[in-house]
Amino acid sequence: MAGPAAVIVAGAATIWIAVASADGLVAEDYYRQGLAINKVLAREEAARALGLSARVDLKDGHLVVILHGQAPEALFVHLAHVTRAGHDMRLRLAPAARGVYQADLPPLPAGRWRIVIEDPRSTWRIAKEAS
Repeated sequence: MAGPAAVIVAGAATIWIAVASADGLVAEDYYRQGLAINKVLAREEAARALGLSARVDLKDGHLVVILHGQAPEALFVHLAHVTRAGHDMRLRLAPAARGVYQADLPPLPAGRWRIVIEDPRSTWRIAKEAS
């Protein structure tokens, strides 16, 4: 009798875990998220079509972006830590010289960072990785 009783207890525990915990992998609005991904890809393609490229330097408490191509009046940069979302930040970079933008940067935790550079009108974007 101990075997079937153990199976019943394990089954009940499994059902409780399944009901009590949320499944973070399934999005309820997956179709809308898919459309948003297509818009992001279109913005990256727009940057390529405009011939834009960027170099990013993270050092000495400053974020410096050197943009090759048509220079807008400002840039927005989203820094996303790849494993710790609590460290993500969004910065507005002012022009320091033609095609060079910079902003003060607080100390960043070690790790990989995803850097997304956008124009103020969100018509294009460039994504980079940094360590």
